[in-house]
Amino acid sequence: MNRFALAFAFAATAIAAPMASAVAAPPCETALKDLRAAEAKATLNDTDKNKVSELETKGIERCNADDDKRADDFFAQAMKIVGK
Repeated sequence: MNRFALAFAFAATAIAAPMASAVAAPPCETALKDLRAAEAKATLNDTDKNKVSELETKGIERCNADDDKRADDFFAQAMKIVGK
């Protein structure tokens, strides 16, 4: 009986862990949408526009590769420049 309980607990943990991380972090597409909305409202000089564009491009590349964490990092850096 103890082996069954241990196996059940292990299986429940293995299933629940990925689900919890998926719920905790929104997809990178949401961060991109937020960045684009903030960018549309912001008044940036040419240097900042170029840096934001570069970070956005890198973020989109990572997002398309299903590397949401790195994509969100790029989008967050761009949001700091935009001022959000």
